[in-house]
Amino acid sequence: MNEFGDARAGLVPQDDGAAARLLGMEVPSIALQATDGTTVSLCSSGLSVVYAYPRTSPPEGKAIDGWDVVPGARGCTPQSCAFRDHFAELKELGASRLFGLSTQTTEYQREAAKRLHLPFPLLSDHSLLLASALDLPTFQAGGMTLLKRLTMIVEAGVIKHVFYPVHPPEKNADAVIRWIKANRISAMG
Repeated sequence: MNEFGDARAGLVPQDDGAAARLLGMEVPSIALQATDGTTVSLCSSGLSVVYAYPRTSPPEGKAIDGWDVVPGARGCTPQSCAFRDHFAELKELGASRLFGLSTQTTEYQREAAKRLHLPFPLLSDHSLLLASALDLPTFQAGGMTLLKRLTMIVEAGVIKHVFYPVHPPEKNADAVIRWIKANRISAMG
């Protein structure tokens, strides 16, 4: 067994328990650069959806060597596009903010946000300040520290729910919508 789960189980990520401790945690006041030119702290009021993803590939589509054998690594673009496609519905359900989060630089993320026509900003944790403060699950690939895919529902700076592992990535936005609807009193309160 490796850090992603048993490879014989296919490329589906396994729950290694690395995100269980996040539930109920307060998000630290850490300034993250956003692709829209702002600086964002996730500890503000309102309901935020933050999906963490390993990395988007460059426009030419070249993945890191060995990427296809890392369970849960593939799917960053489909996940972002699904959140893009459900952005208006999430806002209607009370999500005041939606963010993608990775360890890629803001400059790299800007290209992806533009190419994918994202109506929300991507946040860079290139310095790993938030990942370290929350002890987010990470892995190493291509000489980089990357976030394992997870999604946090943050209300008034407190993590109310965590989706981990996220699989399949393109269905994550649907799962978030179902959770917000089922917990509407909290989300709208």
